[in-house]
Amino acid sequence: MNPILSVQGLSVQFGALKAVNDVSFEARQGAITAVIGPNGAGKSSLFNLISGAIRPTAGSVRFDDQDVTAQPPHRLLASGLSRSFQITNLFLDLSVRENLRLAAQFLEQGRGLLRPVQHSATARRRVDELLEQFDLGGKADDLAGYLSHGEQRRLEIAVSLASRPRMLLLDEPTQGMSHSDTHETEALIRRLSRDHGLTILLVEHDVELVMNLSDHVVVMHQGQKLAEGRPAEVRANAAVQTAYFGEKT
Repeated sequence: MNPILSVQGLSVQFGALKAVNDVSFEARQGAITAVIGPNGAGKSSLFNLISGAIRPTAGSVRFDDQDVTAQPPHRLLASGLSRSFQITNLFLDLSVRENLRLAAQFLEQGRGLLRPVQHSATARRRVDELLEQFDLGGKADDLAGYLSHGEQRRLEIAVSLASRPRMLLLDEPTQGMSHSDTHETEALIRRLSRDHGLTILLVEHDVELVMNLSDHVVVMHQGQKLAEGRPAEVRANAAVQTAYFGEKT
């Protein structure tokens, strides 16, 4: 399949620190691409460059053959690219349904801004779809702050999908999860790609999850791309083994 995301020569420097240094890779449409690396490798900085949270010192980001370098997140969302956050980013004092409705309001494209929210038919339908798809119907009227950590992370992914994006950026989606919640999230991400054709780019610390889930893996080390390829190729790469374990295995 053709690449939907193309990162070319992406770099960012904070003073003397080169957090990301000349990184290039592509993400194929409908595939799951993962970025991994040891602590301090530059994964989060790379993710923030792609998602528009910080501006690059050099390089470019193209999405669907359009230059989206340094565009703010709301413009990326309008282009079809959405993201989740490493730290749960929900309105904890609002219900599950209201969190989803606020995100789905994007689909109204500004129509009916002065009307009561119950008239937002498109947003309401999308909320109902997401409640069913993410098995949150039984929690729809519960405050988001009362959900378990795993449920909050699942809700955040649902919120990220409310606008019907074509590509989803996931920042450490299993951070802090129990073993069972991690497996459920892995299955969810796989379904989103396989059954819904969603292109996914994730930054993840769980190497085994990445190897089981991804179609393509990019390895970062000290701000640079160390290796990339299919999971089996990356796992067998001697430089990757050295970066993670300190020796060739």
